[in-house]
Amino acid sequence: MEKKILEKFAKRVFIMALTAAMVFVFAACGGSDSSDSSEDSGSADAGAKTTVNVFAAASLGNVMAEFEKTYEEAHPDVDIVINADSSGALQTQIMEGAPCDVFFSAAQKQMDELQDEGLVVEETRKNVVNNQLVVITQPDSETAVTGLADIAKAKSIALADGSVPVGKYTRVAMINLGLLKAADDPATITTEDVSEQLGGVEISEQGNVSKVLTAVEEASSEVGTTYLSDTVGHEDGVKILETVGYDVTGDIIYPVAQMVNQDADDAESAAAAEFIDYITNDDAKALYQQYGFDTDVE
Repeated sequence: MEKKILEKFAKRVFIMALTAAMVFVFAACGGSDSSDSSEDSGSADAGAKTTVNVFAAASLGNVMAEFEKTYEEAHPDVDIVINADSSGALQTQIMEGAPCDVFFSAAQKQMDELQDEGLVVEETRKNVVNNQLVVITQPDSETAVTGLADIAKAKSIALADGSVPVGKYTRVAMINLGLLKAADDPATITTEDVSEQLGGVEISEQGNVSKVLTAVEEASSEVGTTYLSDTVGHEDGVKILETVGYDVTGDIIYPVAQMVNQDADDAESAAAAEFIDYITNDDAKALYQQYGFDTDVE
């Protein structure tokens, strides 16, 4: 009898000890999981990047891609996101509330209007580069056009609309050459008006300089007007008929500025300011020149 009682007692002690051991192991594992989870979370937070939204004129696409690459290599905690389009389209997006930290325009007009709306951070605006208007065609083209003055000889023209800076500068040049009637704001001269005043020539209206370049490169238009910078790297696809002088177009100044972004935190605002410094310092000039921009600006 005593032997059976002792056996039962020993069995109970064994079960209790086994249970306690299992609880201990479970708690230890749970603590380890919690610690790992915390470490993973910390690691994820440490790997989070600061995003800087940069709205840049389409004609800056190539050079900005270079700046994005080199800046991110030097600042691995920052993600530069480029939104490239016509300056007019980008201005509209900003005014409609699109989150933008840096705006790099192909003309002063769009920046002026954003500044009037209080959307430009004070004392961050800088004039960066100048550009030149060019008349282009295909390398093997037999066009009779020699430049902007006789562009009406073309069978078809790719032309940006007036809200696009290159479209406005083309209209300004045409007015100065006597091809178009003067207007208080050349940007308001419609594509239809241009066609009519040039004798009814066919005009394909384009939304930015890149689309003008593509239209000519693919021969859907005989000639077109774009910027000198846009032809860099496309020498096999287009031929420059004329580089139009500043005396005809006026200066084509590109300003950059930090935008008022209510959604940006302190880190994003600081990174935006640093990126502007990066693309406007003296070391940046060589890259702009490589892509056909004139860095001699005031």
